[in-house]
Amino acid sequence: MQTNQIKQLNFSGGYIDGKFVENVKDFHIEKRTIVVNPEETDARLSETNPGIIPSFSSTILEDATIEKAKSLLLLQVVETKNIGNIVFEPGWDLLGNFPGVDFPKNVQLWKSPQDEAGILEVDPYFMARQSSRPGHKEQFSVKVNLWFAPSNTDCAIHNTHDFLEIHTQILGQGRMQKFKVKSFDSLYEDLVMTEGYTQIVPFGTVRDNQQYTYPWHQYFSDTDCIWMAIEYHPKKNHNQGE
Repeated sequence: MQTNQIKQLNFSGGYIDGKFVENVKDFHIEKRTIVVNPEETDARLSETNPGIIPSFSSTILEDATIEKAKSLLLLQVVETKNIGNIVFEPGWDLLGNFPGVDFPKNVQLWKSPQDEAGILEVDPYFMARQSSRPGHKEQFSVKVNLWFAPSNTDCAIHNTHDFLEIHTQILGQGRMQKFKVKSFDSLYEDLVMTEGYTQIVPFGTVRDNQQYTYPWHQYFSDTDCIWMAIEYHPKKNHNQGE
């Protein structure tokens, strides 16, 4: 594969530009950009003091060069004025309006189109930190989309996914929350999400046969928020259309 293969993500528009870059080598980031490393290996920076973007994490770069990475997700906010209008861009809709989704239509949780960034090889046990080092390789279809919610929105407590997921904060401040039961007063973990931060460890636990167990959890928006979901769908399930 040639170096620096760029795919424009389908939710890109007038407010946020999203790209997926593979086989990264000496790639220059010119303008302020949230750089997410979706791989289990570190991305390496080539600057005065060389550094890394650790696996499944992110940072904000500007006028910086990435020496080497397997792949990266790049998110650039290109316009902030009236950015709430992003929900009127093509493909965005209230979650409750999506076919087959049982979600209240009066909750202002908006979802962008979803795109398959690429196929990555990841050890899910290492990703979930059930293993201290990668060894068990599986292929995953990595799907990404943006979300928008106004301030003080509870985005629904739930505990089922057939994939592993992490999240990246694009604008505003929110929280990934865990609950003992399906009740707001049973909150026991409150992970603050600020601009440029990625939830490094998924909330899910890996079981046999590509099954995942999640605690009751949700996203909560302290302010008006835009964040990105990064979903790792097991390739076997993806091929079966799940």
